[in-house]
Amino acid sequence: MSDKSSNDFRKRPRGIYLLPNLFTTAALFAGFYSIVAAMKGYFDIAAIAVFVAMVADGLDGRVARMTNTQTAFGAEYDSLADMVAFAVAPALIIYSWSLSSLGKIGWLVAFLYTAATALRLARFNTQLDQDKSYFQGLPSPSAAAVIASMVWLGGYYDVTGLLIAIPAAVITLFVAGLMVSKVRYYSFKKIDFKGKVPFFVIVSIVLLLAAIAVDPPEMLFIIFSFYACSGPIMTLIQIRKMKKRNRGVKKTPR
Repeated sequence: MSDKSSNDFRKRPRGIYLLPNLFTTAALFAGFYSIVAAMKGYFDIAAIAVFVAMVADGLDGRVARMTNTQTAFGAEYDSLADMVAFAVAPALIIYSWSLSSLGKIGWLVAFLYTAATALRLARFNTQLDQDKSYFQGLPSPSAAAVIASMVWLGGYYDVTGLLIAIPAAVITLFVAGLMVSKVRYYSFKKIDFKGKVPFFVIVSIVLLLAAIAVDPPEMLFIIFSFYACSGPIMTLIQIRKMKKRNRGVKKTPR
């Protein structure tokens, strides 16, 4: 080996940035803990752990961008943590809670959800030139939030087993289909947290937080279900607008 190549090797930075990867590790830990809790039958705790993973996952990327510590290692580590927290964990939670009552169909639905999440993450990692204002397909954390809040809500009202198995399977498949679809969802990435906003925005946020604090399972299920449905609704509205434009062009005399 030449002196030049050996010097280049010594100059390569070793180690990883601690702060953003701590949040990623926290998300991974919360996802793993939710699996353990679900195996022991503590479904409400398992669902809450998924939301803790969501918070940690949302912070790691923002912290990395704010501190300029974005690395390829961090991106890969984040994807692997997401696979545990937002794919395997929700699938095992929903299966243990209800889908197991459906036998082979139940575990097949849980697997399809896991596979859809893996495909969603792989597609996201390869789309480097995508519009940052929108996601293509339902984001995996939001899909996991729908599943986790549904389990939490069912536990809150003491609804389990075969009674809720078929609706749970339908919702799980619907969410899985949205993740691998081309439906666009608003990403909220271009919100300027440093800029000024109207006063009613702050009031709305306070009221929303108060509503979540009063009844977390119901409000979280409503919020994330609405977000999951917002993509198809926006798509249908855009299709109708395009059809109206095409009709207007055809009716215009030459």
